[in-house]
Amino acid sequence: MNWTSWRMRKASGGGKFPAVKPDMKVSLAGIELANPVIAASGTFGYGIEFEEIVSLERLGGFVTKGISLEPMAGHPPPRLIHTAAGMLNAIGLQNVGVKDYLEKKLPPMKRYPQCKVIVNVFGYTVSEYLGVIGQLNQAEGIAAYELNVSCPNVHAGGMAFGADPSCLEDLVAQAKAASRRPLIVKLSPNVTSIAEMAQVAAHAGADALSLVNTFLAMAIDVEERKPKLTNVTGGLSGPAIKPIALRMVYEAARAVSIPVLGMGGIVTAQDAVEFLLAGATAVQVGTASYADPRATERLVRELEQWCKSRQVERVASLTGALEAPRA
Repeated sequence: MNWTSWRMRKASGGGKFPAVKPDMKVSLAGIELANPVIAASGTFGYGIEFEEIVSLERLGGFVTKGISLEPMAGHPPPRLIHTAAGMLNAIGLQNVGVKDYLEKKLPPMKRYPQCKVIVNVFGYTVSEYLGVIGQLNQAEGIAAYELNVSCPNVHAGGMAFGADPSCLEDLVAQAKAASRRPLIVKLSPNVTSIAEMAQVAAHAGADALSLVNTFLAMAIDVEERKPKLTNVTGGLSGPAIKPIALRMVYEAARAVSIPVLGMGGIVTAQDAVEFLLAGATAVQVGTASYADPRATERLVRELEQWCKSRQVERVASLTGALEAPRA
């Protein structure tokens, strides 16, 4: 029963809409997720660290922190500071490297098969990206790769690929050819046209897109007259960026036919619904987990309740359902 038929039924004395449990499943690049809520890269570790905090089986999935060919120590502190309605970070993609990830971090996640594991892949060169993918291809228990072409707080690689159409096209094409799993490309918001970059990635073979990554930003200590971050600049995230992120997801989703993962300042179920209506198939939750480590699980519960209270039978029906403005 759709919304129109329910209103007709109520008007004719047919009673209230039956309180049915909404279908929360969504399909992303051929992967079925139990629900559209995914923990974002860099905010959820390698997943298993949260098993005593979050009911991992309740999540649609999570994205690992960026995994590189060799271990990375990241930037020295201070590398994370609070800002108005958000935070600024320059972690520098600290991680254990692909070998240790496969040997020590991935195996425990087999206890939670419903929570799909998406591995964020990072490199300074194309060959490094391909090297990581080559090793990941041999492992079990991974649902997809998220190609990080948009990190704004490393000195090479990362955003250099995401900001140049030809570099992006070449990297995505080679990564897709090397991948044995769906390839999600994480786009940078620090570009002139997000629609153009979305089309480049899709044309090169991306199976889905995720956006937005953090915005390049900085903060200054006026007493010391020095940058607050050791790296000088970092990535701005949190509710402060939500309106811009929402606009970019809307533009990207209208420019391509592949699925889009939306993120950027999502804290409440209403935030998530906005991204879905703008065209996202699923959403990623990041900075909210710093304030509330159970934010992802809470959002799953609240989103289901939101759908139930508004007679939305399938959460997937919300994707791209934004009504056109009146002329």
